[in-house]
Amino acid sequence: MQQELLARLQKISPEEQDILDGKAEVEKSIYTRRQEFVIDGKRMLNKGKLIDVRTHTRFIHFPKHSHDYIEIIYMCSGTTTHIVNGSEKVVLNKGDLLFLSKNAVHEIYPAREEDIAVNFIVLPEFFDKAFELIGEENVIRDFMMGSLQQKGNGTDYIYFKVADILPVQNLIENMIWALLHKQGNARNINQTTMGLLMLQLSNYTERIKSTTPRQYEKNMMFTILRYIEDNYKEGTLTELAGLMNQSVTGLSRFIKQQAGTNFQKLMQQKRLNQAAFLLTTTNLTVEEIILAVGYDNTSYFHKIFRERYGQTPKKYRDDRITRI
Repeated sequence: MQQELLARLQKISPEEQDILDGKAEVEKSIYTRRQEFVIDGKRMLNKGKLIDVRTHTRFIHFPKHSHDYIEIIYMCSGTTTHIVNGSEKVVLNKGDLLFLSKNAVHEIYPAREEDIAVNFIVLPEFFDKAFELIGEENVIRDFMMGSLQQKGNGTDYIYFKVADILPVQNLIENMIWALLHKQGNARNINQTTMGLLMLQLSNYTERIKSTTPRQYEKNMMFTILRYIEDNYKEGTLTELAGLMNQSVTGLSRFIKQQAGTNFQKLMQQKRLNQAAFLLTTTNLTVEEIILAVGYDNTSYFHKIFRERYGQTPKKYRDDRITRI
């Protein structure tokens, strides 16, 4: 991380100074007015803001809590130890990323002065605009964000070990800098940066670290979606099952359980997403796009495209070119 930025993040906050002066517990009133310790996004964000950043409070055990927003923790230097849902231990080292859903119950062991973690406080609607600005739809990204936003689905966090992935590190640092310096047009800049970050992370699902069986199951699903992203034209469930050393029947059942739909529907979703992207970003004809995304039956493609988007491919393209 750029040294000037790190030096700013290392400064002792007033809250931390109180702790160093002898305060024995976290001052919960800073974070919430509720009786239970649910950190309130309205207290963390200025009115109208959808995202902000703050450094993690060091020198003290941060007790069990949850959030009414999605939290992203980035380790700038040093290390911190997190306990999720009472028993799942996650140790973050420099460059690591931890996404926490609103459902996660979270506590953090005391951090030292050199242990600098940045917490992104993000309302769910921030991601909607971020993805709209980027345009390209991505089944891995959508599954990741859907998992973090839905209740009771078993995915309360996603832990990325991406310290050596330069594009990821640069995007995070850019977003921290923009938020701290409150630069002009910050919302669009940060939403675009977040969209790019999510697209980059979708390329590195093998860097998601599993700590429990249910997290392992989600990692399997990310492997399946990575296959679909890379092989949406000609991929088959039989080939995927062979690559994953699974039976076709067992893998089909697993996909249905995790994604709520079957392999063919996921392939169709990706093909249609890609077709929509090509319609608005290239000069390829509709017929060329149909072939490019893996269909050879034009009538069938037009039928399923209308079912998904409510209009013909030509109308879809014309509407979006007109808006631009």
